[in-house]
Amino acid sequence: MAGCASGVKHSQMASTIPVVQQGEGRIYFMRSASMFGAAVQSDIRLNGEVVGRSQPGGFFYVDRPQGTYKASTSTETEKTLSFVLDAGETKYVRSSPSLGLMVGRIVLELDTPEKAEKELGGLSYTGKPVAPVAQK
Repeated sequence: MAGCASGVKHSQMASTIPVVQQGEGRIYFMRSASMFGAAVQSDIRLNGEVVGRSQPGGFFYVDRPQGTYKASTSTETEKTLSFVLDAGETKYVRSSPSLGLMVGRIVLELDTPEKAEKELGGLSYTGKPVAPVAQK
């Protein structure tokens, strides 16, 4: 499928993902592997900083201090999602293509942990390289 994420699957790398540091929470950004809107891919910003890209079949995560956050995408129009992240909490933000006036849009919504974790295992990692976790 053209334009789909092709990194390591979450199920293959889950044990290498570091533990969240004290005072921080984790935000997963994910997108289903669907042909609908596959060509529509947008940077994802968190409080104005580009943290990754919405790619079909892909996921990435960022760890941030507890606080209020605004995630956004932009094609012909900006779509935003605001939420509060608590220390030790994990949020799941789903990006989905939708129809726009001239081009497609990427819409963001919070997903439930139950729904997100079922799908996450089959998605490919598109984020920054993850340092291996030291074995004890």
